[in-house]
Amino acid sequence: MKNKDYKTVLKTHALRITDCRVDVLNVFHHSKKARSFKNLEDQLGHYDRVTLYRTLNSFIEKGILHRIPDDSGYARYALCHNDCTPQKHQHDHAHFKCDDCGAIECLEEQHVPNIRLAGYLVKEANLILSGTCKACT
Repeated sequence: MKNKDYKTVLKTHALRITDCRVDVLNVFHHSKKARSFKNLEDQLGHYDRVTLYRTLNSFIEKGILHRIPDDSGYARYALCHNDCTPQKHQHDHAHFKCDDCGAIECLEEQHVPNIRLAGYLVKEANLILSGTCKACT
């Protein structure tokens, strides 16, 4: 994806084009793994923390990124696919967390089962598999 393509993504999602937003999109586009805020901050440290947090939150609200809860208490973030909208994120896939390197990957082909519980309203379901990733094997 080129710089002008990032600008198209921002326009399509009704977001103002800023250097920070373009740079954040570039980082996520070139990463196959989910990123933590700390990782993003380390890579784009020339932007202040508030700007990076606001960028992540606006990308989540607009359906550009999705948030992956992590058992360590920190969230990770990954790019959404084309079927996400600001109204509804479509992330019924599993995630894999490597016990050795800590990387988290989206497993698009592995879907989270649709579980219905009488008397409960399920808003979100997350499935995180853990073990050793391909790179650490």
